[in-house]
Amino acid sequence: MTAPHHRSTTRGVLYVHSAASALCRHIEWAVGGVLGVEVHPEWAPQAAQAGSYRTELSWTGEPGSAAAIASSLRGWDKLRFEVTEEPTSGTEGARYACTPTLGIFHAVTGLHGDIMIPEDRLKAAVVRAALGETTLENEVDKLLGKPWDDELETFRHAGDGAPVRWLHQVV
Repeated sequence: MTAPHHRSTTRGVLYVHSAASALCRHIEWAVGGVLGVEVHPEWAPQAAQAGSYRTELSWTGEPGSAAAIASSLRGWDKLRFEVTEEPTSGTEGARYACTPTLGIFHAVTGLHGDIMIPEDRLKAAVVRAALGETTLENEVDKLLGKPWDDELETFRHAGDGAPVRWLHQVV
């Protein structure tokens, strides 16, 4: 007799910082499709951008769910979001951020939420700086997601105190 196979689960948070009202239902469908559950978040007006809405959804699901959520939402017009995934015993954590002007940012995160920069990406940044294409400070800022953080900061503060809903993936 073999032991039952237990799927690993993780959790994370999707922050939709700003979305046009016409996108809200489509976001719900896309996220629900990834997680295998219906999603009905509470949308609130986004004070930082007239006519847009924001929400936060905490979720549990299989490792890789954050990547699937980010992939399902990337490139949508005027959509700003972040999605995080906690590490498990067998997987690294992740952070994705997306803005209309910068596109998507991805970083691997460690146990305490720190961004872990792979060696090859650091070496490439040093080479670009040595060639005079950029400065090392600018390259490290990009590796850490600073341009995305700078663009999203106004939208984050406008959402302080917003309600959070927990979503659980069907397994």
